[in-house]
Amino acid sequence: MEKLPEYDTIIIGAGPAGLFAAACINRGRTLILEKKEKPGRKLMISGSGQCNFTNSGPVSGFSTHYGNNYGFMKPALETFTNHHAVNWFEKRGIKTITDKNGKIFPASLKASDILNTLLKAASEQNARLMTGLAVQSARVEGGMFLVETADRRFTSVNLILGTGGLSYPSTGSTGDGYSFAKSLGHSIVSPKPALTPVFIKGFEYDDLAGVSLKNAQIMLFRDKREIGSHPGDIVFTHKGLSGPGILDFSRFFEAGDTLKINLCNLQPQEFERQFTEAASENGKTLLSTFLRNAGLTRSLLRIVAEKSGVNPEKPLAEISKQARKALTEQACSHSFIIEKTAGYKTAMATAGGVSLTEVDPLTMESKLVENLYFAGEILDIDGDTGGYNIQAAFSTAWMAAQAINRKQ
Repeated sequence: MEKLPEYDTIIIGAGPAGLFAAACINRGRTLILEKKEKPGRKLMISGSGQCNFTNSGPVSGFSTHYGNNYGFMKPALETFTNHHAVNWFEKRGIKTITDKNGKIFPASLKASDILNTLLKAASEQNARLMTGLAVQSARVEGGMFLVETADRRFTSVNLILGTGGLSYPSTGSTGDGYSFAKSLGHSIVSPKPALTPVFIKGFEYDDLAGVSLKNAQIMLFRDKREIGSHPGDIVFTHKGLSGPGILDFSRFFEAGDTLKINLCNLQPQEFERQFTEAASENGKTLLSTFLRNAGLTRSLLRIVAEKSGVNPEKPLAEISKQARKALTEQACSHSFIIEKTAGYKTAMATAGGVSLTEVDPLTMESKLVENLYFAGEILDIDGDTGGYNIQAAFSTAWMAAQAINRKQ
C-alpha cells in the first residue's frame, strides 16, 4: 500500500516568513520545524526589539528598496502590500504607529506582540509548531518531501524553506537553508553581509565618532570606475562609517572599494563657483567661515583644510587655485577606502541566496522542483533599512501560501 505523507506542508524555519506562511495556509495539515527552542528569535530583536515590520512609503516605490533585484519582488510587494500587512495585524488587535521616517511599529513597541500574533494566527490554521528540532536534510523521495532531523523523519506534499540567511547567527540564521536548497538542485548566489557598517582602511577620524551627515551623496568606485551612487544619512564610528545611507548601499561593497562622499551641501562646480565669488566679493573672509557656510561641521572643516594643506583661518583671497581645487575635492568627494564590511554578527541582513532565476515570482515555487517554495531572506533578496526586509518576508510568504491554497 502506498504510503501517504504525514503533512500537506512542512515549513522549515519559524521566523517571520515561515510563521506568516503558516498563518495564511488554509488547507491541509501544516508543520513548522524550528531548530531553536523558541520561535522568532531574529524577529524579537528587529528594530531594537520594537519590530519595525514595514514602511508607510507608497506601494509604487516599494520595490525600489531591494537593490538590483527589485523586479523579482515587484509582484509580491504589489499583491501583499505594506497596507495589507498593517491591516492584517490591526484586524488581529495590533494597533500601529508610524515614525517620522515612515517606519511602522506595533503601538506597544514590543516585537513580542507581532510574534505572538503570528503564532496565534498559525495555530488557528491548525499549524503544528515543533521547536528544538534542527533539520539535517530535505529531499524528494517517493513523490513527496522527506525532512529529517537527528532522530525524526517527516513527510509532506509541499515544502517551504523559510530559514533566513546568515545574519545574526545566534538567532538561528546560519545558512542551513542554502544547503537544503542546493541538495534539491538549486543554485546559490554567494551570500555576503548586507545592511552593515564598514571599516575604513587607515581610518583617521575616530575622534569624529557620532558626527552625522544628512542625506549625503555617496559614490562607489572599484578599479577607479564609478559603479554606483546613493544618497543617505551617514554616521562616523570609531572604525569607519555607518548610518542608513551606508547600510542600504553596503550590499554592493567589497574590500578595496573606494567611497567618495560629499561632506558638504554643494556639488563640486557650485562649491568652486561660490568660493570664487566669495573670494572676489570679500577676500578677507576666512576659509573656516566659507566652509561652515557650505555645510561642513567644525570638526569636518578642519579635516578638509588639513587634507588640502591649507590653514582654515587663512583668508580666501590668499588661497591659490591649486589649493582651491584640493579643497573642492576634499569637501565634495572625500575618499575612504573600504577595508572590510562588518560580519554577519553585525549585519542586519544577508545579500545573496537562492538564485531568483530558479523561482517563480508569482508563486515563490521552485522552477526545478514541484511543490518546493521559498520565502524570505533565503532568497537572493535584501531590503533597505526601514521595515523592508520583514515586509519582503510577509509578501513572499503570502505568495507561497496562496499558491498552496489554490491547489486541489
